[in-house]
Amino acid sequence: MTEPIAFTRAVQVGGELENMQTAMESGHTSSGGPFSTRAAELVEQATGARDALLTTSCTTALELSALLLDLQPGDTVIVPSYTFTSSALAFAREGARILFCDIEPETLGPDPASVAELLDDTVRAVVVVHYAGVAADMDGLRAVLADRPDVAVVEDNAHGLFGRWRDQPLGSLGRFATQSFHDTKNIVCGEGGALVLNDEADDARAWVLYEKGTDRRAFFQGMVDKYSWRDTGSSFALAEVLAGYLTAQLEHAESIQARRKAIYDAYTEGLAPYAGELGFSLPVVPDHCVPAYHLFHLLMPDHETRTRVMAAMKDDGIQTTFHYVPLHSAPAGVRFSARETECPVSTDISRRLLRLPFHNALSDADVERVMASLTAAMRG
Repeated sequence: MTEPIAFTRAVQVGGELENMQTAMESGHTSSGGPFSTRAAELVEQATGARDALLTTSCTTALELSALLLDLQPGDTVIVPSYTFTSSALAFAREGARILFCDIEPETLGPDPASVAELLDDTVRAVVVVHYAGVAADMDGLRAVLADRPDVAVVEDNAHGLFGRWRDQPLGSLGRFATQSFHDTKNIVCGEGGALVLNDEADDARAWVLYEKGTDRRAFFQGMVDKYSWRDTGSSFALAEVLAGYLTAQLEHAESIQARRKAIYDAYTEGLAPYAGELGFSLPVVPDHCVPAYHLFHLLMPDHETRTRVMAAMKDDGIQTTFHYVPLHSAPAGVRFSARETECPVSTDISRRLLRLPFHNALSDADVERVMASLTAAMRG
């Protein structure tokens, strides 16, 4: 019997369990140990950040960025409708109302024209999602925000670690950026994330919020003789045991990314000859972008074709999936939105997008089998 092909699978690359055991035996299993320091340094190197604060998830990193914005009643945050709930809920939790923008139809990042239509005096931040690890239209977004230096750019870079835009790392393009190390991502530790700081003015307060509202870091740096409660905050930090796992993954990032690129290229080269004939679209990567190779998606000609193809591939033992239900139409999206907005591209893409299996355990034969199943299903 042919083995099924999983949609995603976390893969150990070597050193993860040894690092976790070392952390356990050291007696320092909470945050802030040597593995935490090393992992943060590797994230800083990858993004060019001033500082990286390891968090329990990308969601908590977004929540920390929302706290740093010091949102007030009446403030709004622009969020693309086509993204995961965390991109919006982190700011809704802090009392902001959400303005859902549409996405542009190629890279699936926030559409600068849609952002421009929503921009008003209440907007405090724009969340930029680099879908699939391909940079959003940063030229267009920067042009829209050129006269609004008071509006922060928050990169939700959950898909984008090691991607680049005009030779700049994704994660370096906003005031804040957030990373994900969830076990569906390129670099994993089960659950984990990071807040990347790109503005020196945020450093001191970020560490206070990160340390449960205290100046504990200043105390350990010898800047104060005792630490005390200074501000709001929470328990955001990643445990040292998970930081050990994460460190091993980050130290093998080059080989992880190389394998993902090989799978991505194989899908692209293998499917390109059939795209026109069968009516699907391949991912679009602008010339000035290097993708992070987080996922591989196709756009089917219509919703009915996607449903049929997914069912046929499931019968072949191949797990596929779609992606987000647009947030502007979700019950909580309606509840937390500042006003109703139109996002027709998000709605259309949501109905047609199909994601193929994509993980480092895929063999070359697996990739060939996925492509054969896909093309047969589309002809069927």
